[in-house]
Amino acid sequence: MLTLKLNKIGNSVGAIFPKEMLSKMHVHEGDKIYVIETAEGYTLTPYDEAFLKQMKLAKDIMHKNRDVLKALAE
Repeated sequence: MLTLKLNKIGNSVGAIFPKEMLSKMHVHEGDKIYVIETAEGYTLTPYDEAFLKQMKLAKDIMHKNRDVLKALAE
């Protein structure tokens, strides 16, 4: 388990993430991370859950309509 210390940054409060943690999350300075509220607390993730849901829906549609999409591509 990692512990992050909260620091005052101007009028806000922020945390400094160890580079090992950022490396494991595959994020860099300037990237966005998302905070998801769960029953156990909060989860930090580099993945946008809404975008992932949209991509799953798109894949399902493409799979169901693959013959039509193939014909349109020709």
